[in-house]
Amino acid sequence: MHHLLPLLVVMPLLGAAVLVAAGRRLPRFAAETTACAVCAGTAALALILLAGSSPPLVEWVGGWRPVDGESVGVVLVGDGAALGTAALVSWLTLSALVYSWRYFEEPPSGHAGSFPALMLVFQGAMCGFALAGDLFNAFVFFELMSVVAYALTGYRIDEAKAVQGALTFGVVNSLGAYAMLMGIGLLYARTGELTMTKIGRGLDAHGGPDALVLAGFVLVLTGLLVKAAAVPFHFWLPDAHAVAPTPVCMLMSGVMVELGSYGVWRVYTTVFSGPGGIPAAGLTRALVVLGTLSAATGAVMCWYQRHIKRLLAYSTVAHTGLFLIGIGVLAPEADDGVALYLLGHACVKAALFACTGALLDRFGSVDEHALYGRAGALRGFAVMFAVGGLALAGLPPFGTALGKASAEEAVGGPLTVVYVLTSAITAGAVLRVTARVFLGLGPRPEDADFETSGSDEQPETGRILGRIPDSMTAVPAVLLAAALAMGVVPGFGALVARAVNEAGSGGAQVSVHWTPHGVLLGLLSVLLAVALAALAVTRPHMVTAPGWASPLRRLQSGHVGDYVAWLLVGATVLGALVLPGVPGG
Repeated sequence: MHHLLPLLVVMPLLGAAVLVAAGRRLPRFAAETTACAVCAGTAALALILLAGSSPPLVEWVGGWRPVDGESVGVVLVGDGAALGTAALVSWLTLSALVYSWRYFEEPPSGHAGSFPALMLVFQGAMCGFALAGDLFNAFVFFELMSVVAYALTGYRIDEAKAVQGALTFGVVNSLGAYAMLMGIGLLYARTGELTMTKIGRGLDAHGGPDALVLAGFVLVLTGLLVKAAAVPFHFWLPDAHAVAPTPVCMLMSGVMVELGSYGVWRVYTTVFSGPGGIPAAGLTRALVVLGTLSAATGAVMCWYQRHIKRLLAYSTVAHTGLFLIGIGVLAPEADDGVALYLLGHACVKAALFACTGALLDRFGSVDEHALYGRAGALRGFAVMFAVGGLALAGLPPFGTALGKASAEEAVGGPLTVVYVLTSAITAGAVLRVTARVFLGLGPRPEDADFETSGSDEQPETGRILGRIPDSMTAVPAVLLAAALAMGVVPGFGALVARAVNEAGSGGAQVSVHWTPHGVLLGLLSVLLAVALAALAVTRPHMVTAPGWASPLRRLQSGHVGDYVAWLLVGATVLGALVLPGVPGG
């Protein structure tokens, strides 16, 4: 069965090659059908392999197996966590392709396969990153994923904003990738290995960590945290989401950013968790501090947005912070909760972006103020937007609520408060948009300084839609139903926990299940979210950024040089946080 692992990468790449080669000859229907079929086949294969992933599947591509313990080949590892991530990637890519069915105007070049081909390459790269068992090939897939994401972000190349957003995205993420590559080089210099498990054993054989190991760790994590959009590496994300086509936003916020958090967990547990790696105290300090900073900054910036796509992007930054906190406490219960939380968040966030795309193509705007009361006829989308907001808050029995509750109980103390407040504030912003845009509640809000409105956007379909296509309605409904099923289906949480534990916790027997305490925390977050939304609707000045919040808004300057400077600051802070845990540091 392990011989099938490479197909999770090869199938999408071959499908993309066929579409590129035959795109000018294929009618649009055939090109889009082919892309959906390839994506669905990959998703089905990922689920089949996931069912047989205990013990983990290992495949040396091309038969280049280790000889006398030494290897030069490419290794793919199909444990529960990796295959579950690949299944999520394929599922969301299929959702985005169905959503974008006949989405754009007919390409002027007549090349109907260009967009679906890029989406398939994106899928293949993300699956490869999830399955990579050696650091160098993780970097290769990391870069392939990034390059395709740049092209997809700037897909509407005739718009200057799209090109600028893609350029900013490209520069910042490329620098993060170069940092990761330098870190891999340092680890290779120390151990002579690239396979993650062998690097870990090599570091342990050399004794305790030193400056070289610390530098390698900081550089590798810098690259992963840039992809995860953790503060202060996050500035590219809102700019990219503001200009990227909606189907691309569904993937970027739904799964690409989450892969950064997955990478942090995978690299630490496999490479740096031994006696020769980074002490647990150093990692906990770094991830908890950066996670809390990300959660707080993302929540505040989310609350003060009127550009709906930017609002959702900052919500992603805030939830990335919660994921990093859960990973950072190094508790199996937290890992299990974060895994389920991440799965639910991916579906909910993709659904919310899908609903936002429908607003853009129906009304030509994503400005909360300009759309005030205009979407009253879109009752189905109003329900889905409200349900998505409640799911983000942690309303039982959604999967987001079950995962969040498990992580909250594991982190404990003040960090539980961070989880409750962050989820409440981000969900309150989504519910506020629902009340104003779909229901027209409250007085019309006034504009404020330092705002990016989104009122000058153009429909991505090339024209204002008189009727929303059924595919654009069905996709967010199915995604929200999937998020609900994750918390309702008996035993699903236990399956996720077992997959994560076997991959990263040495098979520790931990389960994710509903508890009265977790349900109460979820209901508390929902009540706070509803109360915040009600206050914002009845008192619009609450959404006008106060003086203390204005500096945060000015930091999102749009200048790539500023973002590069913050990347360097973030790498320095990361090193400073980890250093006290290193002997002699």
